[in-house]
Amino acid sequence: MAFRVGAKRSLETVIYNNRIFKSSCSSSSGHKFSTWASQWGSLEQAAETQIAVLGDKSFGSVIFCRRFGSEASAVDQLDLIKQLRERTSAPIKDVKASLIDCNWDIEAAQKDLRKRGKVLASKKSSRTAAEGLLALAQNETKAALIELNCETDFVARNEIFQYLALALAKRALLINNPSQPSSEVLPVGPEHLEELTLNLEHQKLSGETTIQNAITELAAIMGENVKLRRGFVISASPNGVLSTYLHTSPQPGLGRIAGVLSLEVEDGNLQSEALQQTGSQLAMHVVAAKPQFLTKELVSSDALENERDILKSQAESSGKPQVAIEKMVEGRLRKYYEDVVLMEQKFIVNDTINVKTLLDNLSKEVGSPVKIGSFFRMEVGEGIQR
Repeated sequence: MAFRVGAKRSLETVIYNNRIFKSSCSSSSGHKFSTWASQWGSLEQAAETQIAVLGDKSFGSVIFCRRFGSEASAVDQLDLIKQLRERTSAPIKDVKASLIDCNWDIEAAQKDLRKRGKVLASKKSSRTAAEGLLALAQNETKAALIELNCETDFVARNEIFQYLALALAKRALLINNPSQPSSEVLPVGPEHLEELTLNLEHQKLSGETTIQNAITELAAIMGENVKLRRGFVISASPNGVLSTYLHTSPQPGLGRIAGVLSLEVEDGNLQSEALQQTGSQLAMHVVAAKPQFLTKELVSSDALENERDILKSQAESSGKPQVAIEKMVEGRLRKYYEDVVLMEQKFIVNDTINVKTLLDNLSKEVGSPVKIGSFFRMEVGEGIQR
């Protein structure tokens, strides 16, 4: 609706006449024109009125006035839902509910979503979280490995989840423990990590916060139970080098299975290319072959006796004489060592030799004795009842 007025008439008069015109139209025809200003006042007072002026000064002006209601239009609502969804990754139904409760104020709705999410995360904390990822951070002298769990592999593939997992590993790497022996694996569980602070710089997870609060917020965003299960820091000896391998890795530093291994060189020369390559292959071997002990001497007496009893029971069922049974048990024990002892295992890259022979050959190549200081293998969800 538009009307023409004289150029010299004040804008206030135009608005006033417009008000009279609207009243007349409303009473005579029963139609209401929501696009016209309906309250008297100056332009400064008409905060909800949009005014466009067309024409020139000589012949007058054509004025269009549009008034917006207090509630957002359907198009604006959809846009706000989209924006808040992009900001938070929260479910659409929760995004819409928060916007409605907050009268379509996006900033207030974002705060409301965080409050809702923390309550929801608390309710879901008892649910089994056996999926997730391992995150690895490493420098020249040590490596940190953490396990961050969730309920489904769908969440584990989410880039916010992966961002936080890597941030946790990097923070664990900064832990200093002067009493930690060289080539030892130091547990750093939730009790050591949850109160440490993080400075996050992700679009949907940012600011300085504690690890525990960051995990709670992530659980709220994802709608699943998310928990930091465990962590370890592995240090190299002064004459050692750490090698790592991650299996099923969606991006560098993340995976579902990890192998970490320390090689020690007697003369301290750690720059050999052969040493670096063999270390990487042995870390991969640890992932694939699942060794439990470094040498036969380190096999626990309980594990050995348990295996011996099982093998003896199996041999006795054959009905052979006792002497033959003893030989059968000893022969099968050698096979047991090949299964669980790293130094006795067949090397996965070349199964014509075992790991012990591999290290002997490497020692000759680098010109100094080389040994394995320690090794460590970890897998997502191991030991959790599903």
